Amino acid sequence: MGKLDGKVAIITGGSGGIGSAAAKLFAAEGGRLMLVDLDADALESAVAEIGAEQAAFAVADVADRAQTQAYVAAAIERFGGIDVALLNAGIEGRVTPITDYAEELFDKVMAVNVRGVFLGLKYIMPAMSARGGGSIVITSSTAGIRGASGMSAYVTSKHAVIGLMRTAALEGAETNIRVNTINPAPIDTRMMASIEEQRGLPAGDRSNRPMARRLPLQRYGEPEEVARLMLFLGSDESSFCTGGVYMVDGGVSAGVV
Repeated sequence: MGKLDGKVAIITGGSGGIGSAAAKLFAAEGGRLMLVDLDADALESAVAEIGAEQAAFAVADVADRAQTQAYVAAAIERFGGIDVALLNAGIEGRVTPITDYAEELFDKVMAVNVRGVFLGLKYIMPAMSARGGGSIVITSSTAGIRGASGMSAYVTSKHAVIGLMRTAALEGAETNIRVNTINPAPIDTRMMASIEEQRGLPAGDRSNRPMARRLPLQRYGEPEEVARLMLFLGSDESSFCTGGVYMVDGGVSAGVV
């Protein structure tokens, strides 16, 4: 018996590294999935790999109200309701000092990473209430509990979603909706490759990763390691967990004061 048998899950950022890993794991545990992203080709491939009887996709900008309403409606129409949501879509922006950071890019990072989560909560929570409750997992970051030079927009956005989570956890408790964040350290994905390149590291050079050396476990995490925590929080195994900030970070937050 799968941990998500009979449950319907929305995964935003569903074609990215962590999102696609979560989709595969959730499908293997019996979940029915609505994958949301901007890359139609990648979404189509992900659904084909899982199987169209168990997964569907919606191309959507999570920062857009109408498109958010549309992907929520699509999940309900296709699968009958929503039990789990991974609000995982996010962008890194640029690695640039605050004094040089383009205002338009700051606004874009905040729109995707914060407004996208807010809209997801706003339109998913009523659908979950109609099902008697559910679980929402928001992807924050270790950047949500500390600073990072050159990444003002990203750090701000990841702090902000922890505040959204805590508010949503309090508001959702009455209708049995649990809300938590996961906070990964650097994970071996496209986003990390982009950040490394912006910090001047050669593209694809896996031998020179100074950010990995700052983690106690001395390596980047794998998307599947994040997905396993998402599964725990999304499933009934975490039935008394809400309002929490859950680290999956190779021990780096142990040194944060």
